[in-house]
Amino acid sequence: MKDVKDRQYNTSVGDGDPDLDKRLSDELDKVNAAATAGVDAARELTVKIVDDSGELAAGMSGWSWGVAAGIGMTWVRENTRGDGLGSRLLKEFEAEALARGCTHVFTTSFTFQAPGFYERHGYKEIFRWEGVPTPDAADVHFRKELTRS
Repeated sequence: MKDVKDRQYNTSVGDGDPDLDKRLSDELDKVNAAATAGVDAARELTVKIVDDSGELAAGMSGWSWGVAAGIGMTWVRENTRGDGLGSRLLKEFEAEALARGCTHVFTTSFTFQAPGFYERHGYKEIFRWEGVPTPDAADVHFRKELTRS
């Protein structure tokens, strides 16, 4: 076996690498499971709304893990905005998060997306990263405490 100082490493940089993503996820799952014994593994949590022709009108994807849930992506088709679908997505996501034992939800929104939407639904800003992804925008981080009705 080579001495650590004698090992050679190669680096590659590029665009998306699904195999790398899968490997990293698998490895981090092992570390997380060891650090959180007795807590169920993270699970994906999705909500999908389709119109009467079966086309996607709105969707939300995220995760739950332990007492936390996170919304990673939210999208509402442009011609259905204003129909209450975003609110419906949040209601269903939060209900499922509660059913899974979560006590709070995290999400982020760029200032040019929908931070006001989350604020209207009880999400509180916990952090703002100015100048991301452009100098005149910000990445706004939110948290909402979940309660049973």
